[in-house]
Amino acid sequence: MKTQVDAVTVEIVGNLLLSIAEEMGVALIKSAYSTNIKERRDISTAVFDPEGNMVAQAEHVAMHLGSLLGIIKEVYKKHPAQDIRPGDMFMGNDPYNGGGTHLPDITVTQPVFVGDKLIGWVANLAHHSDVGGKVAGSTSGDAVSIFQEGLKIPLVRICEKDEVNEDIISFLMANSRIPGERYGDLQAQIASNRVGAKRLTESFDRYGDLLVDSMHELQNYAERRLRAGIRELPDGEYEFTDYMDDAGVGHPRPIKIQVKVTIRGDNMHLDFAGTDPQVNGPNNVTKNGLLATVFYSLKALIDPTIPSNAGIYRAFSVEAEPGTIINATNPAPVGARIDTCMRVADVIFGALGPAVPERALAGCNSSCTSAIFSGTDPADPDHFYVYLETIAGGSGAQRGNDGLSGVQVHMTNTSNLPIEALEMEFPLLIVHKYGLIENSGGAGEYRGGLGIERIFEAMYDNINYTGLGDRQVYKPWGLYGGMEGAGGEYFITRTDGTVEKLMSKCTDVPLHKGDIVTVHTPGAGGYGDPKNRKPEAVLSDVIEHKVSIDKAEELYGVKIEKDGSSFRLA
Repeated sequence: MKTQVDAVTVEIVGNLLLSIAEEMGVALIKSAYSTNIKERRDISTAVFDPEGNMVAQAEHVAMHLGSLLGIIKEVYKKHPAQDIRPGDMFMGNDPYNGGGTHLPDITVTQPVFVGDKLIGWVANLAHHSDVGGKVAGSTSGDAVSIFQEGLKIPLVRICEKDEVNEDIISFLMANSRIPGERYGDLQAQIASNRVGAKRLTESFDRYGDLLVDSMHELQNYAERRLRAGIRELPDGEYEFTDYMDDAGVGHPRPIKIQVKVTIRGDNMHLDFAGTDPQVNGPNNVTKNGLLATVFYSLKALIDPTIPSNAGIYRAFSVEAEPGTIINATNPAPVGARIDTCMRVADVIFGALGPAVPERALAGCNSSCTSAIFSGTDPADPDHFYVYLETIAGGSGAQRGNDGLSGVQVHMTNTSNLPIEALEMEFPLLIVHKYGLIENSGGAGEYRGGLGIERIFEAMYDNINYTGLGDRQVYKPWGLYGGMEGAGGEYFITRTDGTVEKLMSKCTDVPLHKGDIVTVHTPGAGGYGDPKNRKPEAVLSDVIEHKVSIDKAEELYGVKIEKDGSSFRLA
């Protein structure tokens, strides 16, 4: 018989569980080996109830919900509850048979016991910079099968009786181009779980069975909160369509993403009928990735303060035909699934904009613009390098607010790698420029955020470059008269001055010493008629080099004069 849990205790326990997830994240970041984790923070951490329902997720990367939300139940499918014991840990990454969303994201999870009583689970996920596959970085624009994207790890027991199974780690290291990184990062993941398990045990010592009862009530609370938010929206059907540029050389055509959202009382149904089939390219998404995107989008649009837990799932339903790009079937490649999830978020935001006008957001950069360099330092030929960067862009404007510039949006929340750390750890490259791109934010009464320019120079021969992006053809749209933001692009300037424009998904482009790679990320759409923007705001944009003098007059109707190094309204 369950104990009646009061609201105050639920709130206290909810914050306690969140603090455990956050401490796990700090432990993972501080003890990791690779820059992808210790600097870019491409990780997530979470706490679960004994049945495997997520009850707290630290605020790291929304995309990782797709791997975390169902991971424990996937463990239970393969490992019966009676065979799970104290000191166990399980590891997996398989999107089709292990709860993952793409192969570089490896999840490690641990049951937490007090005596023989299972009181919950802890888990963390880390993006590993290489897990094998046909190209360094394990994601390529020309993959046609998941088997080309790296090592698939079923949910295996990586620890038993608190002892690490070194054979499994050795197997993974043998399939990576940078095995030392894999070893260090996996040890950090194991350590992170041990921190979480210790804190969860201490919490049970304090609260007893009330801790588990509060876990269940937290999910009920999240469901009630989301249903209450849905109930406040106007009943009706809301539709939106957007397009991805392509899916690389295997599918060089636009890809349609379409949704119809139906609201009836406190229920919401999202139907993605009309969305294009899965493709011969890395942009396919499995169902759990789609559900994670819907989870994020509804929380962001309806009530961002709702606790992130499995109870949110109960308040909506999703329909997506198997075999489409957003519900792909094995063995479709999924390495760049995040760009598709970005577009799914955009169409949900676009559809629900009229229902939540106070939170409606113009089109964002919505591309996890990746730049992956790999190669060997001639002075150290035994040391192979893989540098992976996802470069931020613009966020869409909304009623009353300009968009943010140079930020990650929607499904990703990673940091940048500081130039100092990059050049110290990766002698393959130096960075010539890193800054915002003038005029890349869509004009509007409220201006869209600006994209980023990052320029790299190859310091040696025989370096390979892989770029994975989108929003280079179909640019971020504006709202209510706002204009679209600039698209992104990749190009190379060779030492002879020749400039080569690259595809949005390009793979293993050879670089030689002195070649320059320029990455432009997309800006974001504006909101409202640009002619309604306050002249003082336009002047400020010109002073800050966000808008040029000629565009201030052309787009906003504001004439600005330059006098020496100062600007003034004409």
